[in-house]
Amino acid sequence: MHINTVWAAYFSATDTTKTVVTQVAQALSRRTGTPLQTFDFTPPQVRTQPKTFAPGDLVVFGTPVYAGRVPNLLIQYIASIRGQGALAVPIVCYGNRNYDDALMELHKTLEAGGLRTLAAGAFSCQHAFSQTQAAGRPDASDRTIASGFAYQVAQKLAALPDLEALAPVAVSGNDPLGPYYTPRDRHGNPINILKVTPQTSDACTECGLCAEECPLGSIDPEDPKAMVGKCMKCNRCVRVCPEGAKYFDDPNYLYHKEELEAQFSFPRREPELFL
Repeated sequence: MHINTVWAAYFSATDTTKTVVTQVAQALSRRTGTPLQTFDFTPPQVRTQPKTFAPGDLVVFGTPVYAGRVPNLLIQYIASIRGQGALAVPIVCYGNRNYDDALMELHKTLEAGGLRTLAAGAFSCQHAFSQTQAAGRPDASDRTIASGFAYQVAQKLAALPDLEALAPVAVSGNDPLGPYYTPRDRHGNPINILKVTPQTSDACTECGLCAEECPLGSIDPEDPKAMVGKCMKCNRCVRVCPEGAKYFDDPNYLYHKEELEAQFSFPRREPELFL
């Protein structure tokens, strides 16, 4: 089949999903000899209008995994995307615990929006909460696997006579989708961190970078210590603050982070690919 454009489309608060998606998309662009374009829907202003792809597009479409699913604050926007028969390679990036039903959810949502899923992948990446859980991933090995995956996708594409011959790729996950992963304390009681927000120390210089970079637009640009919307715990504000002034101190959040690090930093989980 002929491809007009390869797209790297992603939401990536800490750049791990961006790295994986871009690696696959760049390799596909080279393999198919077609131009590469980027659709970064991390900034909130980008998500004010639905994105429309065109027939002949091949979209490598990536999101992070939060609690075993596509982030619930993103799924409505993803459902608004218009595929118009474009091909898609859904990719999810998770923090070495499990991606649970996230890939199935992304796959089903893209298909419902008119994209045709050709292949899919799940990659373990450094957890947004942590400096140690899957630290440094995606690493060189992951990027090599991502490039090899692109070669396999290109081979499948070359062997495909037309869209009528394409069945949606089969992926892991439950259908219907299962519940979100629920963190628990040492007694087995559920921990709820939905309303937890980052704190700001006196080191803050009010430069406004955290507000500018927040993927939900939830930090007040006039007062970076104030939240004006929901927090998805993506840790982008923590990562970008030049003074290290943003942090989380909620006891349940910290307990959950430490439990994840203790249980899921090892063993290394390798990418899972579906063709």
